[in-house]
Amino acid sequence: MGSDSGNRRRAFRSLAANRALLRVLAAYGLFVLVEYSLWIAMLVYAYSRGGATVAGLVAVAQMVPAAIVAPLAASVADRRSPVFLLAGGYLIQAAAMAATAAVVMAGAPLAAYAAAVVAAAALTTTRPAQAALIPSVAVTPDQLTAANVVVGWLEAAGTAGAGLLVGVLISVAGVGSVFAVCAGLAVTAALLVAGLQVASLTSEQDSAPPVLAGIGEGLRLAMRRPRLRLMLALLTAEAVVLGALDLLIVIVAINVLRRTEAWAGYLNFACGVGAVLAATVSAVLVGRRLGAPILGAALVFSGALAALALGLGLAGTVALLALAGASATLLEIATRTLLQRSVPPRLIGRIFGLQEGLMMAGYAVGALLVPLLVYLGGNRLALLGVAALLPLAAAAGGRALFGLDAETPVPVVEIALLRSLPLFAELPAPAIEGLAASLTPIHLAPGAVLIRQGDQGDVYYAIAAGELDVLHDGHFLRQCGRGEGVGEIALLRDIPRTATVIAHSAATVYELHRDLFLTAVLRHAPTQRQADRIANARLAAGGAPGNDQHQGPDTPEPG
Repeated sequence: MGSDSGNRRRAFRSLAANRALLRVLAAYGLFVLVEYSLWIAMLVYAYSRGGATVAGLVAVAQMVPAAIVAPLAASVADRRSPVFLLAGGYLIQAAAMAATAAVVMAGAPLAAYAAAVVAAAALTTTRPAQAALIPSVAVTPDQLTAANVVVGWLEAAGTAGAGLLVGVLISVAGVGSVFAVCAGLAVTAALLVAGLQVASLTSEQDSAPPVLAGIGEGLRLAMRRPRLRLMLALLTAEAVVLGALDLLIVIVAINVLRRTEAWAGYLNFACGVGAVLAATVSAVLVGRRLGAPILGAALVFSGALAALALGLGLAGTVALLALAGASATLLEIATRTLLQRSVPPRLIGRIFGLQEGLMMAGYAVGALLVPLLVYLGGNRLALLGVAALLPLAAAAGGRALFGLDAETPVPVVEIALLRSLPLFAELPAPAIEGLAASLTPIHLAPGAVLIRQGDQGDVYYAIAAGELDVLHDGHFLRQCGRGEGVGEIALLRDIPRTATVIAHSAATVYELHRDLFLTAVLRHAPTQRQADRIANARLAAGGAPGNDQHQGPDTPEPG
């Protein structure tokens, strides 16, 4: 237990020092505000003009195109830097939100619905791009899980914040102001991520297939792997429930509790408060198995929704929605984290695009389900029918639900790190995934000696975080950090270490032993040529890797 606690603290401390990851997470927090505010405000706008039926149809009009666009757009995240898709998606969201605000204020409902459809489709680019981006800037697998915990907390805080924001803005300035504010938030999110430099997780040698073929490859992978298929099914069932719940909250606020439209936002805020509390507690998921938390969260979520049918008044409704928000957040954090651990890195964008598309379809089904159930049996049947969905999905999974995390996790963080190193940039996916599985993390305190000049070398080190000082005969040569490696010269040339490497700050490196390193490098001609170029340049110069300026043979790079 003490070791687990120490790993969690270290993961969150290192997360706080990772500026690139913090920028991605800050932008995502703004995105969540935009996403939920759009959804709530458009439901309120449509419900005020045609009741549950019109609101449901408008929700479907938003979600169906989004479900189609998500897997198509997400393939971009596997083909080039995910930053391109992430920043571009935020900018399109901003433009669509601004258009929605304009036509709502102009009193043109049909045009408002059309603009909201474009905004909803653009929203689907964010999660697949982020799923591919976060492993590329995370330092360790535990930091990756910590980042996903923070993402869950941001989802929860965004749900609460969006409900409160929508309620206040509608009360003060009308529903159109919600879309105008969201446009500004989306522009800010784009600015936060636009300057990040992150390579694609797919090398040029992996030759990404055409878009439709890539989507087909993701589908085939999901069909071949029962656990992956079950995780996608659970997330889709949760989306159906959430899509239904958003409309049910509007109905409960206006028809059941006899409150104003603004209360749809306030009840969503209550749901979000519970989600925030759960997301804070979800830190305990770092380093743990996730099958049991997924099952428990699904059952509590359904139980809270079923209890809403009892009609417990305003206080009871608020408490149950808080519990529903808490359990839904735990379910999503655990399932998304496990999904990210289970997917080959070169397919992360496509799998998460498929998942985003399925969730958009789920939201649409949920929005259609509510009017049907209300028509058949009123609000109580609608609540009970929606509450039954997740237990049915869990029952269909059977015993497999308890073994969701039985497989060895894919070393996605380590693969992203190796892919960022010039030495391994051209190595094919199977080879780099094999190397990544063999990496061992080492945490260095400031001043710790990693390599000592003159020692025999049998390990290569890939730098994941922090800065290391390189010295030759006691003289400082340079400082190196993430995206660089040290120790290859001694392995490639079979000579003693040519320099000393000392941790300038707290640092994390991954070690790769000699035999595995040489097998990977020498069996792939382009990588061998790249290794020779790097080794020759480092032996000849004291500058950064790739610096061909000759500064004398007495100032070699670390090896």
